[in-house]
Amino acid sequence: MAKTQAIAFHEVLEMVEMLPEDEQETLLDIIQHRLREHRRERIVQNVRKARKEYAKGEIRQGTVAELMKELDK
Repeated sequence: MAKTQAIAFHEVLEMVEMLPEDEQETLLDIIQHRLREHRRERIVQNVRKARKEYAKGEIRQGTVAELMKELDK
């Protein structure tokens, strides 16, 4: 991506409001899709991390009741 300039949130909103309604809806769809993809990637990274920790024996297993007992200590 080229050089980026900081744009104030209200400026972005004003620019979006200048778009025709159909383009605003398309922009919204694109943003929602990108957010879903970012969330999926974060989940994938968390799963990979958890699997590595599990393989190293760094994960403990137990019931919710056991966890609550541990937290009360």
